[in-house]
Amino acid sequence: MAKIINTSGKRKTAVARATLKPGNGRVRINSVPLEVYGTELMRMKIAEPLLLIPDALNGVDAAIDVSGGGVVGQAEAVRTALARGIVEWHNDPQIKDVFLAYDRTLLVNDSRQKESKKPHGPGARARYQKSYR
Repeated sequence: MAKIINTSGKRKTAVARATLKPGNGRVRINSVPLEVYGTELMRMKIAEPLLLIPDALNGVDAAIDVSGGGVVGQAEAVRTALARGIVEWHNDPQIKDVFLAYDRTLLVNDSRQKESKKPHGPGARARYQKSYR
């Protein structure tokens, strides 16, 4: 039976679900190859786990579906899902250590969320001006 691994990554309100299976090293995000996906900044962000472990996806295809949030939130969710998939696929503690030493959010979701807006103000903490005269 073929080895298939499912992982996920989150950032703000973006959720990425990655499926890794035997193949020839392709990464597709929402069915778009990584080489042409989004902007240069997003591609660099997503490719970080691949740069740290250059031969991580030899013989592995990664299909990643991402939804919600904005472009940077989606990019960071994708890179978390991809890095987790690589760690789980190879089952090698050294890869995990390399990722954690570089950036903890590669393997751990960044739990920061937007604070909700409150009454009596335009945002979460700001308050409307008041005038005494």
